[in-house]
This record gives sequence, structure tokens and C-alpha cells, in this order.
Amino acid sequence: MESVPVEASRLRILVVDDHPIVLEGMSQLLGREPDLRVEWTARSIAEAMAVCRQQAPDLAIVDLSLADGSGMELIHQMHAHCPEVPILVMSMHDEALYADRALRAGAQGYLMKQTTPKCIISAIKQIRAGEIYLSEKIKATILDRAMAGGGVAGAISRLSDHELEIFHLIGSGLKKAEIAARLKRSVNTVEAHRSNIKKKLKVANGAELTRLAFLYAQDSS
Repeated sequence: MESVPVEASRLRILVVDDHPIVLEGMSQLLGREPDLRVEWTARSIAEAMAVCRQQAPDLAIVDLSLADGSGMELIHQMHAHCPEVPILVMSMHDEALYADRALRAGAQGYLMKQTTPKCIISAIKQIRAGEIYLSEKIKATILDRAMAGGGVAGAISRLSDHELEIFHLIGSGLKKAEIAARLKRSVNTVEAHRSNIKKKLKVANGAELTRLAFLYAQDSS
């Protein structure tokens, strides 16, 4: 686990990968951006969780294969104990199999390691803005799965006007407090609507709600 001093204006990034060459490459790539910097690197779940708890990075880039276990387990742990840290998965594992699982676990984006540097920077900035990042191909795939049988689409059509409005705002990347301010309602009222939406859509948690809201927002834009 390594730490490097960083300028306050730069996004402080943790990269978690068990290959030293990947850690070095990401440090060099992101260091060329004026507003990004890899301040910490970790090769294991234990190291990554220590950084998250003690330092609170602005963003974490996580591989799914780590020295002491699965990156998916790390995502679950980070989402439970450090929910304020956005997570971008960057892995060799097929996005068709793992992207949806990663988002359900609490990640905000998924990239294949074969992607271009430009896509990596774009994904980081999109997540930084409060959005979810997926390739166009996988967005369509996940949306098709959600639409299969018309179950989710039918449930969305049964949302009240207020619930649908909040659902769209969630898909736009707004947090509860931001939605409350936009709609001039209390945070408790927004949370009550979120709970009703989760029940109607039969989603287990906030991460899954955000995932579905994002996909439908993309499809309707």
C-alpha cells in the first residue's frame, strides 16, 4: 500500500489490482490529467479497505481478481462500510457476465481492461458527476434483460406521477438531498417515495434502483 502527496484540486484515486504493471500504468495514465491522480494503490481487499476507512478516496478503480479474494467481495465491503466512495470496475472478466452483478453489488461503472485510455478518463469523469458508466453494448443488453417479459416495464408504468418523476431524477444521477431540493420536498418524503418505488419494481436495494433508473433514463434520452 503506497501513498503519494496530492494537490487538493485533483481527484484522489485508489487503484486496486494485484498486478504491479497495471498499478504503474494507471498511475502514469491518470497522472497526465490535470484533475486526476492515483494517490493510493492496493493489491488486496485488506489493503483497499484500510485505505477506504482511513483516507476516504474520491474514487476507487477495482479489479475483480485480487491477491486475497474476489473484487466483487471488495465492492460489497466498500458499499457497506464506505458508501461515499464511488467504484469503477476495470477487469478482464466479460462485461456481459459481470457488469450487472458489479452494479448490483454497489459499483458505479464497469470497464473492460482492453478499453482505450480515452474511455477510462471518460468513465471516471462520468462517475465523478454522479452518473453510472457502462458501454453502449452492455447498457442495451442489461436493459433487454430488464424488459424481458414486460415485468419491469409494467411496474414502471404503475408508478405514481411523483414516483416516476423521482425515478427519472435518480436515473439522472441526483442524490436524495438533491432531489428534495429540486422538487422542494423534504428528504424524508423523497425517501418514502424511493421505498415505494423499490417495492413496486421489486428491487432489493438502492444500488439496484439506481442501476435500473439509469438504464431507463438512457433508453428514453
